[in-house]
Amino acid sequence: MTDTAGVLTRLRPAASDGADEGLLVGVDVGGSKIAVILVDRDLRIRGRHTVPTSVGEPDEAAAQIAAAVEAALASAGESLAAVEAVGVGVPGRVDPATGVVSLAVNLGWHNLPLRDRLQAILGVPCAIENDVRAAAAGILERRVLGDVENFIYLSVGTGISAGVVIDGAVHRGTRGLAGEIGHIVVDADGPVCPCGLTGCLETIASGPAIARAAGNGGRSAAEVYAAAAGGNATALGVVDRAGASLARAIHALVMTYDVERIVLGGGVSRAGDAFLDPILRELDAMRAASELAADMLPAGVVAVSPDGGDVGSWGGISIARAAIGANEGRARPEEVVAREANA
Repeated sequence: MTDTAGVLTRLRPAASDGADEGLLVGVDVGGSKIAVILVDRDLRIRGRHTVPTSVGEPDEAAAQIAAAVEAALASAGESLAAVEAVGVGVPGRVDPATGVVSLAVNLGWHNLPLRDRLQAILGVPCAIENDVRAAAAGILERRVLGDVENFIYLSVGTGISAGVVIDGAVHRGTRGLAGEIGHIVVDADGPVCPCGLTGCLETIASGPAIARAAGNGGRSAAEVYAAAAGGNATALGVVDRAGASLARAIHALVMTYDVERIVLGGGVSRAGDAFLDPILRELDAMRAASELAADMLPAGVVAVSPDGGDVGSWGGISIARAAIGANEGRARPEEVVAREANA
């Protein structure tokens, strides 16, 4: 894969084929958790680790990520000496050339030099990219969708954002914020969003918004979807509203970019059919009302990512590979997908 996730600095060459090195670490930093996967030269997962994210503690961010990486290595009986590179996907605007994170609204991070701090702790090359764009690059590189090169990865979790892939390249946008659809206003009378606007999509369809709307501050989005699946009227109303809002966002994305596929991911999507069904019902209603919508939103245009909770971490692996030019002499990503499907 060429540098689809952005302008990534090549920090050092890949280890030689005979060396006892070659491990890659992919890190997905979300609003609620840090998920790490460790893979070998053949892209086989060797370890995993997940910890809660400390929101609003930018000075501790690098140390927390480093601790999660070291725990994943320990779970595989490995050390940092075996690691070629670490790739980290984080929310907000990221300058992948400098590794500086800005405008990470849900984390409270502003102008954070994450790459330099993380490299100083770990002592290995690190690459930083926006989490959703990294995930989209990982989906593209591993050929999860086969030959599809025009698609959008829509992540629904603590926040909502889209990674846009056009003609086989991840679209960053002029200001590095392409796909921030979570901050499009969908209800002018809705709740105030952390971004400062009122009624953004995130205030209705993100995980925290769904939990709040259910009327119980201690309830998670997963519990709300479970209650909806069990027929709870309040929960059904909440998830139907969230699903309709996401369907309208999907419609807007397809109408804007005319992509072949929308791939859904993020923590909220793991509610399964309870998450997906309200979206599909609203899309069906759009198709019934509009010939144009029916043409632009054919059946099968929307699917939940088969990577499940690992999609963001695989994005980290992808940017780590790009950062060190690690494609040569390694398993092709599409071979790995086929191997996992047959496992």
